[in-house]
Amino acid sequence: MNTGSNKPGEAAVAEDRTGTDDEAAAARALGSRAPDFIKARRALHLSWQVGVFIVGLAVVVAGIIMLPLPGPGWVVIFGGMAIWATEFVWAQLVLRWTKRKVTEAAQRALDPRVRRRNIILTSIGLVIVAVLAGIYLYKFGLQMPWKIKDQ
Repeated sequence: MNTGSNKPGEAAVAEDRTGTDDEAAAARALGSRAPDFIKARRALHLSWQVGVFIVGLAVVVAGIIMLPLPGPGWVVIFGGMAIWATEFVWAQLVLRWTKRKVTEAAQRALDPRVRRRNIILTSIGLVIVAVLAGIYLYKFGLQMPWKIKDQ
């Protein structure tokens, strides 16, 4: 397994090339967050990575199962990604990208024009539902379309 280092027991840590000190403090360095005594032994570090991968995979699979079933599917999937991000650089980069995109979407949603459009569309949808409910009540009254008493 290539850790990006020529010395045994070392893991690669990418440099943080952000512009300000605030951003540097907010962004954590990429690389393994395993304890030093685990990183010092290659076999132990490899088995640590395998364990983290298996636990993260189990959590991500549980989240995928929860998508069509009741449960917080996306939250669990991102939890599994966070588990992977404790050890793998690719997962750290995916989480950073996801956080950036979620923040951008939240900023777009707070834009006054977008909020106004969403309120207008919601109002139109509610009017359509109210009209359909009125038509149903006019035609059928409060009677249900099936006969419960006959069963």
